[in-house]
Amino acid sequence: MKKQLVLFITSLLFCGIAFAQEGNIQGVIIDEQGLQIPFATISLETLKKGTVSDINGKFLILNAPVGSQTLKIEYLGYADQEVTVEVKEDQTVEVNVTLVSMAESLQDILVIGQASGQAKALNTQKNKQNITNIVSTDQIGKFPDANIGDAVKRIPGITMQVDQGEARNIIVRGLAPQLNSVTLNGSRIPSAEGDNRNVQMDLIPADMIQIIEVNKAVTPDMDADALGGSINLVTRTAPEGFRLSATAGSGVSFVTDKRILNGSFLLGDRTKDGKFGWMVSASLNDNDFGSDNIEAEWIDEFEYNSGQNDEDGEPILEAVDVNPYTNVFEQRTYIIQRVRRSFSANLDYNFNANNNIYLKTMYNWRDDRENRYAFAQEMLDAEDIAAGDFEINDNNIPVRFPIEAARETKAGLNNDRNKNTRLEDQRMQNYSLGGKHLFGNLQFDWMGSYAKASEERLNERYAQYVSEYSIINNPSLPEFPLFTPVNPEQANNLTNYEFDEVTEENQYTEEEDINMFLNFQLPANFFDQGDGFVKFGARGRFKKKYRDNNFFEFDLADTYPTLADVPARDISDPDFLAGNEYQAGFFAAPEWLGSLNLNPADGESVPDEFLRANYNVEENVYAAYAMISQKVSTKFTVLAGLRVENTQITATGNDILDEEEVIGEISDESSYTNVMPSVHLKYDVTDRAVLRFAWTNTLARPNYENLVPSVDVVAEDEEIYVGNPELDPTTSMGFDLMGEYYFQSVGIVSGGVFYKDIDKFIYTSQFEDAETGFDVFQPLNGQGATIFGAEFAFQRKLDFLPSILKNLSVYVNYTYLTSDAKGIKNEDGEERGNLDLPGTSPNMFNGSLGYNDKKFNIRFSVNFSDAYIDELGGSAFEDRYYDQQVLVDLNASYAITPNLRVYADLNNITDQPLRYYQGISQRTAQAEYYGRRLTFGLKYDLFKKN
Repeated sequence: MKKQLVLFITSLLFCGIAFAQEGNIQGVIIDEQGLQIPFATISLETLKKGTVSDINGKFLILNAPVGSQTLKIEYLGYADQEVTVEVKEDQTVEVNVTLVSMAESLQDILVIGQASGQAKALNTQKNKQNITNIVSTDQIGKFPDANIGDAVKRIPGITMQVDQGEARNIIVRGLAPQLNSVTLNGSRIPSAEGDNRNVQMDLIPADMIQIIEVNKAVTPDMDADALGGSINLVTRTAPEGFRLSATAGSGVSFVTDKRILNGSFLLGDRTKDGKFGWMVSASLNDNDFGSDNIEAEWIDEFEYNSGQNDEDGEPILEAVDVNPYTNVFEQRTYIIQRVRRSFSANLDYNFNANNNIYLKTMYNWRDDRENRYAFAQEMLDAEDIAAGDFEINDNNIPVRFPIEAARETKAGLNNDRNKNTRLEDQRMQNYSLGGKHLFGNLQFDWMGSYAKASEERLNERYAQYVSEYSIINNPSLPEFPLFTPVNPEQANNLTNYEFDEVTEENQYTEEEDINMFLNFQLPANFFDQGDGFVKFGARGRFKKKYRDNNFFEFDLADTYPTLADVPARDISDPDFLAGNEYQAGFFAAPEWLGSLNLNPADGESVPDEFLRANYNVEENVYAAYAMISQKVSTKFTVLAGLRVENTQITATGNDILDEEEVIGEISDESSYTNVMPSVHLKYDVTDRAVLRFAWTNTLARPNYENLVPSVDVVAEDEEIYVGNPELDPTTSMGFDLMGEYYFQSVGIVSGGVFYKDIDKFIYTSQFEDAETGFDVFQPLNGQGATIFGAEFAFQRKLDFLPSILKNLSVYVNYTYLTSDAKGIKNEDGEERGNLDLPGTSPNMFNGSLGYNDKKFNIRFSVNFSDAYIDELGGSAFEDRYYDQQVLVDLNASYAITPNLRVYADLNNITDQPLRYYQGISQRTAQAEYYGRRLTFGLKYDLFKKN
């Protein structure tokens, strides 16, 4: 078999070189401003030959006849262009083509072509062989999106999980964040999260990215670990002329009434001979904001101390039949400063028409400073509750019982970096060196990259004071749980809050990725239709990830016995967004906590807080693929191929006895190989109507934390936590059918269905240990799951309307999902039925109505995602749901001059909270409010084409 493969490749190479006696045409397609135009259609009028420009607007046509040849370039929103090229034997001729925005007459109305960004995105989507959604940087600018996560959520089939009001974790077609891949210029982005593979989308500013590609059906030359899809972020490249772009703005976050600052610049040029291009850019966003939060836990059991003891002297507990009620309630106030910086430098050099290299770099650095004031009230343990200490109403809901109240302040060191706050220092850097070369008919491209993500949280401090009293539980509004003290004077007296603990924690997580790939491509023409190729290559990805945490507790009870003995701050806020009935009261001041001299030598290490979290994982992936793309007819194109990935993992964790004692380290190795074929069919019904079908096979590797072979026995809680290095990857077979129609005046209407058959998805199982009777928590593979979905999208400028109405534009898309998960067991070991796959939102919708003429632009946008299971519990009662959310934004801009524009954005007009609920929607588990945000400023863009 190996000999046959070598002979086949050798014959292809020979044939390619043998027929390379004509000549080649290489060029770049640009617009009037000198910006590259991706995925334009280029054809030789006299032959059945053509190609599509790449993401950087470059194209290559092999084996063009010697002599004068005419190229035709077609692009939605631009006038067709014909260029005459003189082809020379055995040489590669270079040509640059400038397209001009189209002005056409429709029903006696003069219509100017839509913004180039929308045209570029739709042309890219139209000419791609696989099912893809594209968002360009110019489209991003039409929405008030500060980071990439907020921009991606507007794509069909995408929903986002938010963190402090910003979109962070991406869910593609209902599949959880760790089941999707995110790459930067084709290189995998590492994750700074310690317990999963999620890529933090809010770490990357939107204005640093040129194009976002969401590949919903991956091809064999892409990484296969993309169950939901693969998101590729393409950074800006060197323009074909001088470009200077800058933004300066400010604003206010209404939850804190504090300022927002943002600024960015981009500078690039290319030498007159066109050989060397460079581009540098930087971005800064400084946002002082916060959030108002309430959280609750629900339980359907109630026990109290009967006043009698058993033969061992232990209290005998009496059980009472009750309906679900809140036994833990907490309200939190967050004060945050988030500073996001990003730097990028991209270089490329063309040695000649057949050889060029590039260097792409990006460094993202985010400081997240946070003070948190948490007021938690939790029902006492059953043995501490006497018969007269509680009351249960006629609906069998406990409405009065004793609680422990805790007032906790989160802060950090008093220095120039921490500033008395918890500082989360999160960084992501990526450096890619690559090249493209042409040897005869053989196209060869390569890339090597180094990427690193890290999260460091040093000297994170907590101070907690506790008291005990009885509360009234209000069961009438379960969506807004509320505990009210029976004796407010006792509950609010700071001398009744005794010292509980002061702790200091240090956390560090790091992930390093080294990526290398080689791709080879040869022309193929098996059906005498031209435009075909054979492509094959290999890839290696070498990953290291580790966590190093510690935790110390300090006894300061003698020095600061009560909350009245420390500087305190009243956090009560009559405008608390969750409701003015939630008034938090006094907490230890962060300045006091930050100024404490806490020497680890004077504290006590608390191993149960970090031993299970610390680990080392090495993961090496070796991949090879081969694929062929061929036109079967002038309208019908087939892309088929096979990808093979071998994964080798070494995971090391701690063997822990009773939370504190490390018996030793446990290491385990695993290896598996996945063979994944795929087929992509594309049928061009007309020049503007496309039908697509895809059959793909993909996988998702387990989270690192789940692979660590750790064992942690927590005797006090009668719980055992066990890792599972034997976890299999989750695999999926997917089918997609999609139809698209592209309007000549730049727009699209599309619709389709998709189906995924998922095997061995991963969930956390809870069961009872036969020997000890303890509850065991362990990640396991489920049996299987299925997802069926449908997508619809419509995007168009309403240029057929009269007068100024022709400047209106509509953007809408809708996705429907239904799923079924099997093989999930409850806490009794019984299989649960009628379960959705966690993360699958049944309904997702994006809509916007915009108006723009030559100077003024305004857009009203809505983003909706339905509720879905976020985390499975031991039973349906314990399942945790991510509630539906409706995000409404408004943004506007006005062109003062052709190069200078003023803008204003208003986000989260409806003050949509992040909300989780337990079991049913009436039982709030968490509701976090962020308020509205207003930003405004100036944008400047200067182009000078060489």
